[in-house]
Amino acid sequence: MSGEGKVIYTGIGARATPERFLLSAMKIGQHMARKGYVLRSGAAEGASAAFEQGCDSVKGQKEIYLPWRGFNGNRSELFTVPDRAYDIMKNFNFAWETLSESAKKLQARYVLTVLGEDLRTPSRCIICYTKDGKRKGGTGRALQIAKKHNIPIFDMGRFEDEVDVMRLRFIEFLESLSLSTEGLLL
Repeated sequence: MSGEGKVIYTGIGARATPERFLLSAMKIGQHMARKGYVLRSGAAEGASAAFEQGCDSVKGQKEIYLPWRGFNGNRSELFTVPDRAYDIMKNFNFAWETLSESAKKLQARYVLTVLGEDLRTPSRCIICYTKDGKRKGGTGRALQIAKKHNIPIFDMGRFEDEVDVMRLRFIEFLESLSLSTEGLLL
């Protein structure tokens, strides 16, 4: 599914994302879709769902990776998690062997959201929310993979009490990647 020459970004984040950042994620999803950029995400509640809603609202392109068919009511057909994704993820979770099979699938799909269906097409960047920018939970695992692959990360959670600063830093982030900010309304 990963298209050659297309700009693909990953939009993910905590289930417990504050409302103000859910709104930002939705607006970012809209903006990125309007510019023709492809969203990768994992259909989780919270920020991931907000990025997808924004993308859908303008009929943008997306790759939504599910741990199993119908996860969270999502209709994506990308629900097969390859063995190689498990192999990659277990290197980022020291408690891997203690996880249930469903928990392993949930975590292994993060590899797909970062590296694509072929596991060889890294996203151009990761845009996410983690509480206080601490990069914990499943999103934190995805960010570890991104860091290993030198993928730039913008974590809205670093700006918990500075939403106006977050907006400015986000514009700078996109510009540093030569991605369009024209018409961006945060």
